[in-house]
Amino acid sequence: MNIQHSEFVIFDVETTGLSHLDGDRIIEIAALKIKNGQVVDQFYSLINPQRSIPSQATQVNNITDEMVATSPLAAQILPSMIHFISGACVAGHNVRFDLNFLCYELALTGRRLNDQTPAIDTLKMARELLPYLSNHKLAYLARSLGVVVNQTHRAMADVELTVAVFLRLLEMAREKDLHQVAVFLSQFGVEKPSFKLNQSSQESLF
Repeated sequence: MNIQHSEFVIFDVETTGLSHLDGDRIIEIAALKIKNGQVVDQFYSLINPQRSIPSQATQVNNITDEMVATSPLAAQILPSMIHFISGACVAGHNVRFDLNFLCYELALTGRRLNDQTPAIDTLKMARELLPYLSNHKLAYLARSLGVVVNQTHRAMADVELTVAVFLRLLEMAREKDLHQVAVFLSQFGVEKPSFKLNQSSQESLF
């Protein structure tokens, strides 16, 4: 099967900091679903992290405590994200970071992503397909590929940018004969993190 006919969910999270192990939490999540090269659905929410947002984080993503005060908790919104992903392949730029937070937050509520859900890293794609670039950060990569960069460090803006970059990289992978699903996933896939589930939760797993 050609990977270009697969369904993808490109997602991104904004957080209170860089490490869930230090108590950082998700404060914004966004995702776009792609099928046959077209965006067919979207998912978005601010999330109340149940802790204050450090000023350093606000300086990066412009999200304040006031903005998330009345937003749903992760346990209320992330199950919907699981349904949104369904049988698609998830992807993102430096996707391990986003997956670490997503899978950790899900584990806190006794949930997890489907074991069969593949994960693709566009950073890994870029380093493989564009090794000559001096920088593979999202905005630099986008400009190198002729994608206009208007805003970064907000979840949906970063997702939209990643989608544009991903579709270009997908075409480059096809030209290098890396378009068969098994080959593509082997070359650009990453393992999803595994966290011990919160057994006190009564919610069913998806």
